[in-house]
Amino acid sequence: MFTKLLIANRGEIAVRIIRAAHQMGIHTVAVYSDADKDSMPVLLADEAVHIGASALAESYLSMDAIFEAASKTGAEAIHPGYGLLSENALFSKGCKERGLVFVGPSPEVLAICGQKAETRKKARLCGLPVVPGSDDVLDKSQLLEIAEQIGYPVLLKASAGGGGIGMGLAKNARALEKEWDRCQSRAERAFGCGAIYLEAALPSVRHIEIQVISDGYGNYIHAFERECSLQRRHQKVVEESPSPHLSPDLRRQLCDWSLSLCQSIGLVGLGTVEFLVDAQNHAYFIEVNPRLQVEHGITEAVCGVDLVALQLQMAAGEPLRLKQGDLVQKGSAIECRLYAEDPMTGFLPKPGYLEHFSYASEEGIRVDTALQAPQEIPPFYDPLLAKLIAWGKDREEARLRAIHALKALQFKGLKQNQEFLIQVLQADDFVSDQYNTQWLEAFAQSLRE
Repeated sequence: MFTKLLIANRGEIAVRIIRAAHQMGIHTVAVYSDADKDSMPVLLADEAVHIGASALAESYLSMDAIFEAASKTGAEAIHPGYGLLSENALFSKGCKERGLVFVGPSPEVLAICGQKAETRKKARLCGLPVVPGSDDVLDKSQLLEIAEQIGYPVLLKASAGGGGIGMGLAKNARALEKEWDRCQSRAERAFGCGAIYLEAALPSVRHIEIQVISDGYGNYIHAFERECSLQRRHQKVVEESPSPHLSPDLRRQLCDWSLSLCQSIGLVGLGTVEFLVDAQNHAYFIEVNPRLQVEHGITEAVCGVDLVALQLQMAAGEPLRLKQGDLVQKGSAIECRLYAEDPMTGFLPKPGYLEHFSYASEEGIRVDTALQAPQEIPPFYDPLLAKLIAWGKDREEARLRAIHALKALQFKGLKQNQEFLIQVLQADDFVSDQYNTQWLEAFAQSLRE
């Protein structure tokens, strides 16, 4: 096991990794931008290094600055968290060239998974059904041709992206041209790559993802599924596990497909295979995310594992000690993402000054956050403030615990979506599991009217 780990990320995920590393006796190094100089990761880590200005491109996306920080501190390994450089093959390759352990897949695997269009080809070769669309990254004229072939509406997606960034919905050719420019620009800023591909926008679908865990010794297991259908702007807001929608047979099929694909790709570490499931329970592969997911905590809650600790162990070359039979879904977990945003104005981000934040310690409740109010919430980054994870012996207990814990949260001085999340969990459609990927935005619209 390496003894010093640099965390190439910020916010709550940096805190999560630092705490896991400390529990394993690993010395930690945080990196920070101008805006994050007084942040919780800086305070919690054993060392902290300033890497640049507040803008992502000048700090957390600057590979040179991060490698310099690793060299300066003698870090032996780098954990990229999620987003930012976590799926960047060049970053993984740079770690390898410098003798640093990259806590994630190899550059070769990231080159496949990082270009989402390539994973569609791999999935088809493994027998997975794939959403109709373009396999290759195309220019604008080619996108228009393919959109006409598969029919509108269509989704544009950043080939190097994730987390809903660089995605856009187009209902006609005029909208497609407009979305192309917007998505390409966002993808370039967020991932350093503006490549875009196209998929059919399937109606009335659920978004299901399967957690895969693998070491470098040929061992592949899954930790079941997460239901991620409650989204706005193609980004998840509420997730749950297990999915109340899946039948045992469909769950088994999705897990088998996911293991087969990850083995084919040669993924080592954590990977998430994502699917859309339509109203007739037909499943379609959409992408592989070869990294830790934002919503990993609900899998930890129902399966009793520490996914970050597993990442670190496998990155250090340790074989997977878990077997498939060791993992079972116990109870139910729901995650609510608290954002600095206003659901009543189209979920617009609302950065600003947070005067106070507190939450009660309650049974079955976990809060992942980097907040330490009073503090400024900067406009440069994703507006995620905290993740509230509620576990219960069944879905209803988890739901009620989540509602109670959300009501107990205390915010002052900053607009956020606390009340909206409570309304979502209390909605009849959520209680009865009658929702899909379009439901959340429609629900928010009904509250505005």
